[in-house]
Amino acid sequence: MFRKLVSVSGFTLLSRLTGFARDALLAWTLGGGILADAFFVAFIFPNNFRAIFGEGTINPAFLPRYAALRARGEEKAAAKFANEIFAWQMAAQILLLVLATIFMPQIISVLASGWRGDPERFNLTVRLARITFPYLILTLVAVQLSAMLNAIDKFWAAAAWSNFQNLAMIATLIAWHWFPNAAYAAAWGVTLGGVAQLIFILWAGAREGLWLTFTWPRWSPEIGAFFKAFGAVTIGAAMVVISPFIDTLLASWLPTGSRTALYYGDRINQLPLGVLGMALGTVLLPEMSARLAKGDTKGSHAAQNHSAAISLLLTLPFMIAFIVIPDTIMGAYLAHGAFRHEAAGAAAAALAAYGIGLPAMAMIRIVSSTFYARHDTMTPVRATVMAMTLSIGLKIFFVWGLHMGVGGIAAGTAIGAWTNVGILTWIGRNRDLLAIEKIFLHALPGSLLAALACGAGAWAGANLFQAHGDVAALAAAVLIAGLGYGAVLLVFRNRLPIRRMA
Repeated sequence: MFRKLVSVSGFTLLSRLTGFARDALLAWTLGGGILADAFFVAFIFPNNFRAIFGEGTINPAFLPRYAALRARGEEKAAAKFANEIFAWQMAAQILLLVLATIFMPQIISVLASGWRGDPERFNLTVRLARITFPYLILTLVAVQLSAMLNAIDKFWAAAAWSNFQNLAMIATLIAWHWFPNAAYAAAWGVTLGGVAQLIFILWAGAREGLWLTFTWPRWSPEIGAFFKAFGAVTIGAAMVVISPFIDTLLASWLPTGSRTALYYGDRINQLPLGVLGMALGTVLLPEMSARLAKGDTKGSHAAQNHSAAISLLLTLPFMIAFIVIPDTIMGAYLAHGAFRHEAAGAAAAALAAYGIGLPAMAMIRIVSSTFYARHDTMTPVRATVMAMTLSIGLKIFFVWGLHMGVGGIAAGTAIGAWTNVGILTWIGRNRDLLAIEKIFLHALPGSLLAALACGAGAWAGANLFQAHGDVAALAAAVLIAGLGYGAVLLVFRNRLPIRRMA
């Protein structure tokens, strides 16, 4: 399992690094004003609607069933099932694309209601959203083929394909003078990236003998079972999507640049989350699904506990660092070109608040695998709905009641993530489906101390070198934090799970 994790994490890290370069270039060219706000609202659609029609539903509703068929040697039945699901997905995507293109002004009017009095920003957002929205249908094949590749333990391509969008956006941003403005360049980069991703994943699937064939959508008992699961998962995915829409709505009533600050705060928070947390969840679900299909409950529990232990070991240090030195991180990352220090400060407030929930955001996928691997899609949905309802209420209170600005929006997200993990863990334990084993408990003290050492080192390095500028301060913080973290890992090496993941 560790080798699979390294494969996923390696390519995901490459994706995050290219994304890091992309976002730095976005900050440099778009700045933190109207162009950036308009683009990041338009960018919500391909990113967050994909959670409904992409990984957010395909992985829990499709992957366990497909993996179980493959594990039992029923390859023809698995291929037939995949093609039938693809047909229904494509029909839904085409309808959605047509409706979204026609009604985009009305959608933006609801999503960013605070911009109705700003025709320039509003109209630009509508035009950009119509450019970016087709990305969603372009990634449909990529998402489903990725799930199929994961089911046969081929993880690298699914982790690598997101790089192509980053590279396409970097290319169009470099050539932004050929577009009406830099926001148009970024939007066209999104859609061109979708074309490149599609070509790559078709090649990767063909190498393993995996194809998706166009057919007319047909109904069958298997499709009925899928849609029952899909419907449940979609409710949960929709709640996850509603949350950033609520964030955008709230941010539209805050000062210019607030939506941009949220985006960059979330992007830095997503760096360790995507490389470490999501990679663990990606590997764990097919692993648990295959083991449970063979009746290996003990092996399923062991895989889950190893994943949970290593998740906390790797995400807790980032949480502490994001809380203690957010200004240094964002100053070094963003405060260049058209992006001002004031805008970087707002992004730092968002990062600190998002960081509080980072370990929970990684653990959600690990704990929810308890249910998805058993084809139970309703329980995670109920937990998500309850957590998101609380989160939205807190965001409104923090922003309009306590006047916390973008930090309040991010804090609501963080608290919602911890609530979700708590609910799922409580239900899993009550039903005797989730076992907390020694490997997880023994790793906790070392993980916590390593995270504290990392945070102390980051704070010391940032403050000692702050007079030399944010870049030097961040470099010193990373070096000293890494030394402190490594020293604690060395002391607790026999209690930590890394070697036993192999």
